[in-house]
This record gives sequence, structure tokens and C-alpha cells, in this order.
Amino acid sequence: MKNIFLTFAIVILGSSLMAQTTNMMIRTTDGNTHSYPITEVDSVYYQVGSSFTCGDDISDIDGNTYGTVQIGNQCWISENLKVTHYPNGDAIPLVTDNTAWDNLADDDTSDAYSYYDNSSANATTYGALYTYAASIGDNWARDNTANQGVCPDGWHLPTDAEWTTLETYLGANAASKLAGNAALWTDGDLDQSADFGTSGFFALPSGYRDNSDGAFYDVGEHGYWWSSTEYDSSTAYYRYLHYYSANVNRYYYYKSNGFSVRCVRD
Repeated sequence: MKNIFLTFAIVILGSSLMAQTTNMMIRTTDGNTHSYPITEVDSVYYQVGSSFTCGDDISDIDGNTYGTVQIGNQCWISENLKVTHYPNGDAIPLVTDNTAWDNLADDDTSDAYSYYDNSSANATTYGALYTYAASIGDNWARDNTANQGVCPDGWHLPTDAEWTTLETYLGANAASKLAGNAALWTDGDLDQSADFGTSGFFALPSGYRDNSDGAFYDVGEHGYWWSSTEYDSSTAYYRYLHYYSANVNRYYYYKSNGFSVRCVRD
């Protein structure tokens, strides 16, 4: 079955035509009519289009829905991505074996994702962990906008500067403001702050997958998120939150690590 993602405003949905034919007809604001055999259509998702307002839910190519939140002049997806395909439908390689993950190169083409401890339950709570290559998406090479990567149309992997803009806007105790769901965090300065959870960003302690042995670490204690900005050819900048600190941390690390992904609006 086919999932149809609409990133444009619909003017006419040809319901009368649907009653007479086996096709679903959609006319868009550019004047074009699109025909889809009804027997091949499983569902229709309305993605980011002209009527989007930050705070609305959005969908990815797999049909997962995410909340969004306005923070300063930026609009962010307020959950970790768990998508398993790039926006054009190409599959991201799922790597479960530790040795196979350990053998991934620190480059822009060793695409891979996994769930913490290879658990679908962790996927539901924490989303997926992606290599930098998977996050930035150079392998599919069809970005509609710069740095779109794994993000839905209309969104992109944040640059190091965009992360800094977010932190600067939030000011003191930025990590506590970004975090959410205190029950998932190990007790410490992060969740003890009166500012905990006030931004609506809802960062969780999703842990990471290590590039040196393929093992999983730090769930419940730390969260790590890629930026699109490289430090050098084998490393890239990221942000991380620790349970024992109310401040956001910034560093760079090898691209074959598995970190979480958030997207910011174009």
C-alpha cells in the first residue's frame, strides 16, 4: 500500500470522481491534478504546508507524528525522531550487531540507525539513534533545502549556530528548561531546577551508541543530539544534557556514534 504525503495546500479533493472511478484525484494550488489508484492508497498525511503554525503536529515519511514548539524565533520538533526512511523514501540501514556498528566509518556516507538496546519499547519512548551520516543524509543527496537530512520536508538538522541561538534565548539553566519528563531522568541538578521542563522542548535522557564497541550507554542519565556542523572530516558538533547539570554542553565527537536527532523549521 502507498502512503501519500501532501506538502501543498489542497484546493479540491475529487470525491465525486472517486465515486465514479478507481482513482483518487487531488488538485493542488499550482493547478496540477494528481491521480492515485484507490487500491494503492493506504492513507493520506498532511505534512508541513502553507497553513502550518508552530505548535501543530507534523508527520514524517513513515507516518510518525511529532509535536512542535516555538522557542524564541525558532520552531523545533519537540520529540526525538524515530523515522526509518529518508524523505524520498530511501531506507536508512538498521544496524543491530555491535561489531557491525563498531566497523562503521567516521564519514558522511556510513548511514545507520538503531534503537537503544535494539528495543522497540525504547524506540517509542526515546526515538532512534543515528550516525552523523544518517542524520545529515548525504547518501540520499536529494535535500530540498540545505541540511535537511533525515528531517521532514520544511525542516532541517540544526547547525551548531542554531543550537547556540536556542541556548542563548533560554539563558540560565537552559538544560533544565529543555528537558522533560522528570521520571525518566536520574535525580540531580537538572530535574531539581525550578526551570525544569518550562520550554516545551521535552529533551529526554535517550543515551547513545558508542562508535568504539557498538554498545549502548547512558539512557536515563544523558541525552545527545547531532548538529549538522562538522568540526573536521571525521567529527561533528553535538549538544548533550547531563542529569547532574542544569547547563547545556557542547562538544564534537566521531560521526559513527549514535545520537538522537531533533529538527528545526526552515
